[in-house]
Amino acid sequence: MTDTKLIASLFDCLNQNQLALGAADEELSNWVEQHGSSDIANNVRGALETLDENLVFIRQGIAELTVSGSLGKS
Repeated sequence: MTDTKLIASLFDCLNQNQLALGAADEELSNWVEQHGSSDIANNVRGALETLDENLVFIRQGIAELTVSGSLGKS
């Protein structure tokens, strides 16, 4: 495995972790809101927007690293 492919694989795993944490945070914010603290739920959702904003860039970077690794460039 080339260094570039390894980096792409690592970033892909980190991205999957980030998505899982985002989903868990969303579930928790829904629960918090249902139990009477909409301010905290809104703060959590605001923080989750950062994950969403960075998602496209992260996926594009992973795709470029994957293609670069497939071409044997490192």
